[in-house]
Amino acid sequence: MQYTSLDQFIKSQRTALTKGPIAIVLVEDDVEVDTTLRHHLQMGFTHVLALMPTMFSLPRDLQETVHRIDYDATIDGATQTAINTIIAAAPNQWMFYCYNAEYLFYPFCETRAITEMLAFHTEERRDSMLTYIIDLYADDLHTHPHAVSLEDAHLDRTGYYALARPDADDDGNPKDRQLDFYGGLRWRYEEHVPAARRKIDRIAIFRAAPGLRLREDHTFSDEEYNTYACPWHHNITATVCSFRTAKALRSNPGSRFEIDTFKWHNSTAFEWHSRQLLDLGLMEPGQWF
Repeated sequence: MQYTSLDQFIKSQRTALTKGPIAIVLVEDDVEVDTTLRHHLQMGFTHVLALMPTMFSLPRDLQETVHRIDYDATIDGATQTAINTIIAAAPNQWMFYCYNAEYLFYPFCETRAITEMLAFHTEERRDSMLTYIIDLYADDLHTHPHAVSLEDAHLDRTGYYALARPDADDDGNPKDRQLDFYGGLRWRYEEHVPAARRKIDRIAIFRAAPGLRLREDHTFSDEEYNTYACPWHHNITATVCSFRTAKALRSNPGSRFEIDTFKWHNSTAFEWHSRQLLDLGLMEPGQWF
């Protein structure tokens, strides 16, 4: 199932957008594209959309199970344009978006489908879910020069923090139930990361609504969507375990030759299991047990 543009997909598959949840994978390069798509198919998403350049190929099984859409995800504003277009075409549907070499984990995801989790979240009157982008990196950059290895993936077990998010429309006072989160490689190598890209929070799971718009900083035009919890108790949060920052630091000439290893005393092997992320406090189940 391949489409020459996002508009063609929407026109020919409008019925596919009437049932969610929908996973949207923006493919920036050819690294771990197939594992990213398979991971989210296994999560139980009803439809998985792969927005990717025409020059990349997909294995036969993915050609039959994924909606492949010709798209350049590397141009300025590509993410916002794609997500906002799909929001307008699929009102009220739950969606998730990520990039290739990124993998969603939520509490108990090994035994509970994404539909179960979103059903509970909907019952809590929530239309969005905060996700943390947890940087993954290969333990040996000589063996894996692009910093990507599923078998030897590591993450930082500490070094994460949050700051109040100031409201420019309210004299800089903190926004209600909104925080800016930092940590991982973007914190340890902040001299190589533009200030606007150092945050690790992303509202990656949300329900489409009329007029809703994704902004450049991965927040939404509806401020309630940007909150980490409802006013009365904590809600579920999730993580997106991502090689994206490690790839960027290794491909950027300004940082590539200054980094011999991403490992430090707080590195630990990634177990590819939600229990580890829960134990490290990198996501929480809220009232979902």
